Amino acid sequence: MRRGIGAIGLVAALSVVSACSAVGVHTDPKNGYLPEGVTEESVLVENLWIWSWVAALAVGVLVWGLMLWCIVAYRKRKDDDGSLPVQLQYNVPLEILYTVVPMFMVGALFFYTEQAQSQLIDVSQEPDVTVNVVGKQWSWDFNYVEADVHEAGHMAPLDGEAGHEKNLPTLYLPKGERVEFILTSRDVIHSFWVPAFLEKMDVNPGIVNRFQVVPSQTGTFQGKCAELCGAYHAQMLFNVKIVEPAEYEAHMQELRDKGQTGLLGNDLNREDINQRDRDLVPDLTDDEETN
Repeated sequence: MRRGIGAIGLVAALSVVSACSAVGVHTDPKNGYLPEGVTEESVLVENLWIWSWVAALAVGVLVWGLMLWCIVAYRKRKDDDGSLPVQLQYNVPLEILYTVVPMFMVGALFFYTEQAQSQLIDVSQEPDVTVNVVGKQWSWDFNYVEADVHEAGHMAPLDGEAGHEKNLPTLYLPKGERVEFILTSRDVIHSFWVPAFLEKMDVNPGIVNRFQVVPSQTGTFQGKCAELCGAYHAQMLFNVKIVEPAEYEAHMQELRDKGQTGLLGNDLNREDINQRDRDLVPDLTDDEETN
């Protein structure tokens, strides 16, 4: 009884933790409580997630049913003489069943996972927009390749005050157009994660990773680094703004008017720490800059 209560408490605690991690992200029971996907590719993740749970629950119901059947059918009765039931060394059909069936289940899960993953990382189509996302300690730069303009990000302050999200680096994307992300890093391993995309990808130094999405819904969404990358990893935040194509072009022109033309380099330069970042983190020492 105590173990049962403890298990229920553990499940409840995990549920609370999961709910806390989803603060600010809209979830829907129709897609398995995942964040609402805002790209055409999101449905691939949703379908894989939902049907994996359906299969897992089906197996669970079967196993629980067999357990309950054994408990009821082979319970101790009043007329039992205490002797053990007939002991069998093996049962070939049963052993084949519980060996072969799980292999088919794992094979099916692998097949559909690989199928979805192959489509998610497919970059064979010609993109309408190419964005070079540059990870750095501890912010992001965005190079809009076709427009030949850039946005340089600064580390987000986490001082408990509201309104800082307005000053975060903002990645603009046009709705309905195919966008290819080219992910590069200036220093250590980062991870480019937009929860509303339902996918993320590592940003590795010396390696170029790519993936494509087609934004399907306008709005402003959160982005962050999902790989522990140093002391101020938690402050590596950014916004994603999906807008109509006309507004996207207007923003590109706005960057040109600000003089943010050309593309920022991907070379490593740890000594070039923005003064604004120094002001946001007064205790940032020279040793932390170069380590």
